[in-house]
Amino acid sequence: MDSLSLAQARRVALAAQGLHRPRPDASARDGAVTMRRLTSEVDRLGLLQIDSVNVLARAHLVPLYSRLGPYDVGLLDRASGRAPRRLVETWAHVASFVPAATYPLLEWRRRGYLTEAWGTIAGTPLEHAGEVDLVRQMVAERGPVTAREIHDELEATGRSAPRSREEWGWNWTMAKRCLEFLFFTGEVMSARRNAAFERCYDLPERVLPPAVRAAAPVDDDEAVRQLLELGARAHGVGTARCFADYFRLRGPAARQALAELVEDGTLQPVTVEGWDERTYRHRDARLPRRAAGRTLLSPFDPLVWERRRLEALFDVYYRIEIYVPAPKRTLGYYVLPFLEGDAITAFVDLKADRQTGVLRVQAAHPTRHTTPGTAAALGGELDTLAGWLGLGATVVAGPGELAPALATAVRAA
Repeated sequence: MDSLSLAQARRVALAAQGLHRPRPDASARDGAVTMRRLTSEVDRLGLLQIDSVNVLARAHLVPLYSRLGPYDVGLLDRASGRAPRRLVETWAHVASFVPAATYPLLEWRRRGYLTEAWGTIAGTPLEHAGEVDLVRQMVAERGPVTAREIHDELEATGRSAPRSREEWGWNWTMAKRCLEFLFFTGEVMSARRNAAFERCYDLPERVLPPAVRAAAPVDDDEAVRQLLELGARAHGVGTARCFADYFRLRGPAARQALAELVEDGTLQPVTVEGWDERTYRHRDARLPRRAAGRTLLSPFDPLVWERRRLEALFDVYYRIEIYVPAPKRTLGYYVLPFLEGDAITAFVDLKADRQTGVLRVQAAHPTRHTTPGTAAALGGELDTLAGWLGLGATVVAGPGELAPALATAVRAA
């Protein structure tokens, strides 16, 4: 059994995620972010989590910025919204973009919706069987179509009740529930997202690339094995829990897959300084001599998904506090970790104020790994981020021990 120091394990994890090196220089001859480079990065990550929160930027956009720097987000729209699609939407970690070739590996989840989906989805065919058939037919006839368009037509013809405006949260119409059930099970897919970030639903045969449609079915156990291996490859080093969490795998199938990957040498047992759990390293994982990257990480970045892993690797405590009442928040509403080399040196609560054209730093906190140069480095990063978002200035106006030094650095930048 090999052993790794904690610093070595961090570098392995950063290299697996493509975060161990400086981002490409867009002005350099080979620094432009092309479609090939973008999809290669998604292949490395395995998936991009989707979330509707748009305080800074859509969740799936920022992980690519963190690794590639300022890029044309239209590339991602084309990769997922035009034929032949390189990326498709499905339930993976949660709602996610995945490479089209990964879609067949998740068929067992779509088929097993009764145990894999949450109650609102799992109960839909029992509560709205007739409506599901009707919505399925409407998508076949009119797709790509949004839930709002389906609902409006059903309401206009008296086949659906008006949407309630009094409930909070996921106040889905009947049309939306039916569409999300069909989406979870793979009977319909998202052909693209419109300007309001609504899914435009269509039939799989009009969305999936021909090669994916023609691919032979993958045995359930083999599919779980491949998904666990993708999670392990994306992490580089970690525990069984880390690897399984990547695609939200659980139960006997995940344990069997782990045993098989260890047996064939894909995963190699290692000891990591300070880790008590059994730990493994992917056989292709690299150990760079140093980590020289510098970037902000989205709360939905794969490096920070598994909070216990993040705490063990980087010695920081981090939680997303979107759903925490404001008086109880410790870091802020939409907080991004700042990665500097192989350390997380700061947390910043950011908001893109699009109305005034300003990137607002609503709080800036140091970590125990903050250095005298952190404020200047973070100030430069915020300037780059603001430019990518089309914002003209950065304003540090919030609390936090790092805020005064960061405000000075931002003015200098």
